[in-house]
Amino acid sequence: MDALLLARMQFAANITFHILFPTISIALCWVLLFFRLRWLRTQDSAWLGAYRFWTKVFALTFALGVVSGIVMSFQFGTNWPGFMERAGNVAGPLLGYEVLTAFFLEATFLGVMLFGHGRVSERVHLLATALVAFGTTMSAFWILALNSWMQTPAGVELRDGAFFVTSWWEVIFNPSFPYRLTHMLLASGLTVAFLLSGLSAWQLLRRQANASTPKVLRVGLTLGAVLIPLQIAAGDLHGLNTLEHQPAKLAAMEGVWRTERGAPLLLFAWPDEAARENRYAVGIPKGASLILRHSTDGEIRGLAEFEGAHPPVAPVFWAFRVMVGMGLLMLGFSWAGLWLYRRRAWVAERLPRPLLWGLSGMAFSGWVATVAGWYVTEIGRQPFIVYGLLRTSEVASQVPPPQIALTLAMYLTLYAALLVSYVAVLLHMAGKGEAALAPPRRPGQPGLEVNA
Repeated sequence: MDALLLARMQFAANITFHILFPTISIALCWVLLFFRLRWLRTQDSAWLGAYRFWTKVFALTFALGVVSGIVMSFQFGTNWPGFMERAGNVAGPLLGYEVLTAFFLEATFLGVMLFGHGRVSERVHLLATALVAFGTTMSAFWILALNSWMQTPAGVELRDGAFFVTSWWEVIFNPSFPYRLTHMLLASGLTVAFLLSGLSAWQLLRRQANASTPKVLRVGLTLGAVLIPLQIAAGDLHGLNTLEHQPAKLAAMEGVWRTERGAPLLLFAWPDEAARENRYAVGIPKGASLILRHSTDGEIRGLAEFEGAHPPVAPVFWAFRVMVGMGLLMLGFSWAGLWLYRRRAWVAERLPRPLLWGLSGMAFSGWVATVAGWYVTEIGRQPFIVYGLLRTSEVASQVPPPQIALTLAMYLTLYAALLVSYVAVLLHMAGKGEAALAPPRRPGQPGLEVNA
């Protein structure tokens, strides 16, 4: 393999590992704020138990996200030195703002969240939780502003091969930013919803449920049932935006090789890039044109119009279908689960075991959908690093391929071990119960009432 492909694979491995953790932490802290408010309002110790357990999950997730994010930042220099030389006037300030929110705001008040209960007032502790939640969202705001600008650049001019900002407003609020930010925040919410539901279902199956388990399960199912229709609507709007601003990516997503009217919506196909056709295609006639153009006779531009300037088709095509398929599974499980839970009078122990096994299996479904979506986004931007203006090959480093291959193998080994360890720790924590995970009680500090 050449150095460019290896560098892309290495960066893909890093961003794949990194994105898993912000996808949880962005929404989880808002859920923690909800748990905290419910505890203050009801004085039901189950809500306090839920808050304490999931705060520990948040802390573990935040730590891995920060560490992997630092590695990814270094790779801008090791893999893509030309990017910062050419686009540093845009990327530098936006990454700096993200650091301010992630490391200063989040990290500072996370300490109060973890160690401050019983040491500071309830109001201060609640404020710390709210500030961490706000910080995680602002961190996502700045990262997605930069990523969206790389997808749909605006507000800049080229001088001597470098980008200079003419309007920060246009840079930040570029054409795809509102759609990408909404899509990502909803994805984070769904990831957390199924993590809550999945771990709660796992506790019920293992007969390790505690006082907070039924409440957390209900929160997870409700959150998933509410957010998945919103995500489907947001995804449709994002697709229309992609059709307008990145038609080559859209053509790869839909497997449209030549411009056509009444393009089918392909449910399954095997894209053959050499022959420039789809083999074994199964689709809904005129479905793609109907969804994207709102007309059965709508025209979809084909990949033939972007010769030499379109992404590899197969990975984008399949990643899109994995994302959509996972979304449909989320819709089915969340709605069926919430309906059955309500039918069982909100008694978690009466839920059918097949549903609990299904929810356990869906615990990390948000990761699968998010990674697939990011592959569509990032691979779909190729061969450009700044869409339409700067090619990836122009900014790649000159590191010899064997060195990149060696570090890629090391990264993959380390990340696989960390990922297995993370999941194992979550399952271990879920099985220990609230009392074992609760910090030592101080005089006058509220405790937990745990079911026997």
